[in-house]
Amino acid sequence: MSKIATTAPFARTWQDISQSVNPRAMSKAGRRRRLACTLKFAGVASVLALIVWGAIEIAETMGGSPNKLGLADSGPPLKDIALATDGVLDRAWAERTLTVPKNATLMSLDLYALRTRLLANGQVKAAVLTRNFPATLAVNIQERSPVARVQVQVGDEPPRAFLVARDGVVYDGNNYAPALLTTLPWLDGVKLVRAGDSFAPIDGMDTVADLLATAHNQAEHLYRTFLVISLARLASDGELVVRSKDIPEITFNTRDDFFRQLARLDYVLDLARTQPDKPLKSVNLANGLQVPVTVDTVAGLQTPASAPAPGNGLFPLPRLTHIAQRDF
Repeated sequence: MSKIATTAPFARTWQDISQSVNPRAMSKAGRRRRLACTLKFAGVASVLALIVWGAIEIAETMGGSPNKLGLADSGPPLKDIALATDGVLDRAWAERTLTVPKNATLMSLDLYALRTRLLANGQVKAAVLTRNFPATLAVNIQERSPVARVQVQVGDEPPRAFLVARDGVVYDGNNYAPALLTTLPWLDGVKLVRAGDSFAPIDGMDTVADLLATAHNQAEHLYRTFLVISLARLASDGELVVRSKDIPEITFNTRDDFFRQLARLDYVLDLARTQPDKPLKSVNLANGLQVPVTVDTVAGLQTPASAPAPGNGLFPLPRLTHIAQRDF
């Protein structure tokens, strides 16, 4: 019988040598260290998983209904709505607007939804709601102030008066004194555009508000005569046209200082009062120190507003002067 010689494979590198270790060959200390590492890793992983799960649950609970916490029905019913405002709205208005359910608890209230109801009214510019335990809802609001009125007819409904704020927001005012509203001039030359249940803001109202505020604060006797202010030429010519009790048309240039223009207007009115038989038809304050005016003569003739002023600053009418070189 022939014998077949067997030869073990040649190990060319140390990587070809089996590196397996028999666990039974490990010492007791080694096995303890290995078990401790495994348990430590499993513990850390469990803690992280609990933290992530808890964060998700809390986020869902805070963003949703308090019922998830079982707190919606806990605590006494809501007893008070504490309203703080810088305007004219009162607690009765807040209660009507919020329509909080009867016997609702403080924790059952959806503050985001309640704030949305408040901001749906254009009179409210900003609102902050806070739970004051045990049973008070604190409502802090900032209101818009009206600077003018606008007449609006929606569909077949009768025309209604809306208020307009400095930022152009159009809204139906609440709780304003009628005496205050009658002092606000009407707007003309504007086109309202529907935006949901309300109207899109009117462009240029910040400029209108600047003119009216300057007149109210610096020349109130002139402001009280303003009836209508037109924005028809604001975008194209940078002009505001005012109709007052005394003059059908007063043109203001929005690029110049309103105070100086009001001073020139006051001067023109002083001169016009000396000739009551020649009432003013128009005053154009848009040309700086040159202020063309149009008047009715005794014979019913009219001096065109575009007529050039003579070099001495006088129109070709007896004793009727326009402002030419006065330092205003």
